[in-house]
Amino acid sequence: MPLGLILGIGRTFRRKRTSSLDILSSKRAPRDYYKGKNCKSTGFHTRKGGYVVMQEKLPNYVVPDLTDFKLKPYVSQCPTEVKTTEAAESAK
Repeated sequence: MPLGLILGIGRTFRRKRTSSLDILSSKRAPRDYYKGKNCKSTGFHTRKGGYVVMQEKLPNYVVPDLTDFKLKPYVSQCPTEVKTTEAAESAK
């Protein structure tokens, strides 16, 4: 009896979907439905079928100057043992 009561309380607190339309996929939607890939548009379509790209909507990447940077951009998947000054001092 107590186990059934605990299981019943657990079922009431379990989250349930309110409707089947919460997750709308292209299989559940009409034929002309296109969900997309969660990308933002970079412009707009004109009346004559063209597309105008707006510079304000394009991503702007700010890259710092890395001319005198000591680290390399590549990290090997099979690293070999490299002795550094910090590792040599801690081993003593």
